[in-house]
Order: sequence, then structure tokens, then C-alpha cells
Amino acid sequence: QKNLPASPDQAFSIAIAGHPGILATQYAVNAAGYNVKAREGALLPSVGLTASASRLDTYAGEGGSQTDGNSASIGVGVSIPIYTGGRTSAQVRQSKEQLGQARIEVDVVRDQVRQAIGVAWSQLEAARASVKANRDGISAAQLALDGVIEERKVGQRTTLDVLNAQNDLITAQIALVESERNVIVASYALLNATGRMTATQMGLQVAEYKPEEHYNAVKDKWFGLRTPDSR
Repeated sequence: QKNLPASPDQAFSIAIAGHPGILATQYAVNAAGYNVKAREGALLPSVGLTASASRLDTYAGEGGSQTDGNSASIGVGVSIPIYTGGRTSAQVRQSKEQLGQARIEVDVVRDQVRQAIGVAWSQLEAARASVKANRDGISAAQLALDGVIEERKVGQRTTLDVLNAQNDLITAQIALVESERNVIVASYALLNATGRMTATQMGLQVAEYKPEEHYNAVKDKWFGLRTPDSR
């Protein structure tokens, strides 16, 4: 209850900042944007640097002359794409369409999250109202039971009436427990809708998977077939 947002708007603000689904689509937009730039780069001139070195040893036999020589060369080459058959341009257009699709996906996921938050919030409010109503019901059932007991003392009610009143009180107490359980379930549903139902946010004492550790282990690994865990 302490970690729950105070309003649907606050819940959505929390989701915008940290919901895994929303963050994933935003990262997908960034990746698609870089892909567009990479495709467009294929249409730009490229510059290459070349270098070579050689040594020549010539021996003309006994009594002949021997020639030694070293040579080196450095060159710069410029490549300008003039005609690619339309393939590169098509790839640029394709990557731009994929970027547009990724941006639309962000809005779609945001709408889905907003809807999930709205449903979870409504369920939580209904469960809270049910708790209040059931508490009032218990108070009423207790008053009724007390009244029946007093009336039985003066002979106006029977033992069966007392038992029925006790049953009504027990039924009201059961209803209260069920409504309190519904509040807990709805609270977790709201946390899940905002993307905060994680081991870290909930303070669970479990091992947390950190993807950056695997990334750091493989980002500079250019050669070899074995994985970081020696597989």
C-alpha cells in the first residue's frame, strides 16, 4: 500500500519513466534511427588509406652484381557511389519505414499501459469500497446480534434467532476478509501495470539478473568461440 501511486495520472507518469515495455519500444526507436543513418551512410563518399612496403634483393651469380632495394608507398582512395541499382535507396526507404513503425509501437504500448492502469485502478477502488461496506456490515451485524441476545434474555427471541444472528456476523466477517484479499490482489495488479512489480522495487531477497554484466563481458570479444561462462 505504501508504494502505490496516489492517482491514475501519477501511476501513468511512473509507467512512462520506467515501464519495461515502454522503455523497450523507446530503445527500438533509437536503434531504428541509427539504422537509418547507417543506410544513408552507404550513399556518401568513402575515403580509404592504403600502405605497402617491399624489399628487392637481386643476385646475378658469382662475379656479378648484387642489387638491394626497399620501396614503400602510401595512397588515399576516394570511393563515390554513383549507381547501385536502386538497392541502397530502397534499403534507406525500408529503414525509414521501420523507424516510423517503431515510433507507432511506442504509442501503442503507451495506450495499452494506460488502459491496464485504468482497469487496475478501477478494481482497486472497487475493492477498497467493498472493504468499507463490509466493515459497516460487520458493525450492523454485531449490533443486531447484541439486540437479539438481549431480547432472548427477556424471552422475546429464541436460541435459534441468536444462532442466525451469529451466522450473519460470521458471513459479514468472511466478506470483509475476501474484500481485503481483493485489495491486495488489485494493488499488485496496479504495480504490475505501472511496471514496478520487480524484485528490486518489491525488495525481494533474490538474485537479480543484470544484463550489463554479460554485455561488458562480450563487447570487446572479437575472437574465439567460447562464451563468457566457458561453454
